[in-house]
Amino acid sequence: MNRVILFNKPFGVLSQFTDKGTEGSTRPTLSPFIDQPGFYPAGRLDRDSEGLLVLTDNGALQARIAHPKYKRPKTYLVQVEGTPDGAALEALRKGVDLKDGRTKPAEVAEVDPPENLWERDPPVRFRKTVPDAWLRITIREGRNRQVRRMTAHVGLPTLRLIRESVGDWRLNDLRPGAWRWASETGG
Repeated sequence: MNRVILFNKPFGVLSQFTDKGTEGSTRPTLSPFIDQPGFYPAGRLDRDSEGLLVLTDNGALQARIAHPKYKRPKTYLVQVEGTPDGAALEALRKGVDLKDGRTKPAEVAEVDPPENLWERDPPVRFRKTVPDAWLRITIREGRNRQVRRMTAHVGLPTLRLIRESVGDWRLNDLRPGAWRWASETGG
């Protein structure tokens, strides 16, 4: 049986165990959080994004989790600046034209602010004159910064992005910086 770790990646942490790109860098990596040898992230989550990161010790499983051809859905809670209207939501649902091509249709719903959401450090900027809203967005591809680019394209810049699920794996009540074992098939 392949081993799987579910990790709640905090804001500002790189989705890798070392920061080889910058000698002497102090950018935080996964190393202080996960002390299990032989595990690697299955996919990436940007440094300024939070939430579920799936890791495994099996290369074939890692590819099946991360590669877009397997169409494993990824769901995000997204705090956006502005008030979504029907046209913006419908554009996201149909797919939008980005510089690297048209996105596949996404599942999109406006949702209430999440309950029991942890504080982010640093906090999201707050502007009294500009409203914000929360969306739940599910995509089945994984382009670089895709959700952020999609929301910006429809005039709703992303303020905070939290991945809550990858396929059948869910973040649930896992707190930032914590991890737990999971089954190979999800859960």
